[in-house]
Amino acid sequence: MRLVHLLGLGAFALGLDAYVTAGLLPAVADDFNASVSATGQMVTAFTLAYAIASPIFATLLPPTRVRSGLLASLGVFALANAGSALATSLPVLLVTRAFAGVGAGLYLALAASAAASLVDAQRRGRALAVIMGGMSSGTVLGVPLGVYIAEHTSWRMTLWLVTAIGALTLAGLAARLPVLPASSSVSLRQRAQVVTDPRVASVVGVSLLAAIASLGLYTYFAPVMASGAMGSVEGITPYLWAWGIGGVVGSIAIGSLVDRTGRPYTLVVAILAILVVSLLAFRLAASITPLLALIPIAVWGAVGWALQVPQQNDLLAARGERGGPVAVALNESALYLGSAIGSGLGGVAFALNWDGSVLPLYAAGFAFLALLLQLTAVRAAAKRGAPADRVVEPAGS
Repeated sequence: MRLVHLLGLGAFALGLDAYVTAGLLPAVADDFNASVSATGQMVTAFTLAYAIASPIFATLLPPTRVRSGLLASLGVFALANAGSALATSLPVLLVTRAFAGVGAGLYLALAASAAASLVDAQRRGRALAVIMGGMSSGTVLGVPLGVYIAEHTSWRMTLWLVTAIGALTLAGLAARLPVLPASSSVSLRQRAQVVTDPRVASVVGVSLLAAIASLGLYTYFAPVMASGAMGSVEGITPYLWAWGIGGVVGSIAIGSLVDRTGRPYTLVVAILAILVVSLLAFRLAASITPLLALIPIAVWGAVGWALQVPQQNDLLAARGERGGPVAVALNESALYLGSAIGSGLGGVAFALNWDGSVLPLYAAGFAFLALLLQLTAVRAAAKRGAPADRVVEPAGS
């Protein structure tokens, strides 16, 4: 499991890199004398490249070259982050963020495959949990740490930290990772066939809309909290910690809830409803006093991170062992695509000189659309196939 934990360290760097720039926007904008809307496209470039690169490059990579692809993708990721730290202009920074997204997208897909092949069947679930846990902890815990470092040094030092973690992981894997068995190859046509499944398409659509709301708003956390209507907060680190701690609690608690209730569809409905309320409450609480906003921010983080466990369960139920992993991978791409769309729309809002305090309201609107899609299309598709509320049992249970 040591090599699996090393793979998890690389996933931690990915999670940190994906969203730490959300807390760096004001500093980067000041450094390059650019607008917040333009600077926010750092997240758009990364997440859009991630969403596109993950399925395409994973398909094009020969099944026998998993080890080479894994090392190459991590190398691209580390070099791109070094380029971001050295960037002398915003256009250069955007290009390097896109390359970092390409490396991250391919690495995570291959790291999950590698982790599963490095252990026996009885420990496969734990190995995959290490990879996903590294990714989520990099976001919910690493981002506040990265912002803290940036506040006390510079935003470039945070990206150097990401580079160092990526390079350290690369060196360890290059020295110790054996040749990996050939992975199963899935063509783009097969992936497209999964998308045409109405149940998969509707579930992935819910994830897309929820990501536009939750992750898209998170991109502009710093300028939203700094807006006059939100109390003009000076430092956002406590609020990032509230979101992160909520995310950890939500991601841990949801698994037992899915197992205990056996009703993933109903849980998604409840999660989306709470997300809508928390985003609206975030706007209201922050306008009264910023400290009061810590509560809805923590709830937002909890339900935002909890959502994907029942979503993945639904996708596995819809497609079974053969098509389930492809559907889950497409769902991951939808998350990053939604983040890219959300950050792009947020950039448009700031370009139009809208006050940042309106973004939580629009985010709540997208979350409400996700709730409506869950109550209509997902429900209808599930009724035509397998029941909506059922839990996928582990193989052999």
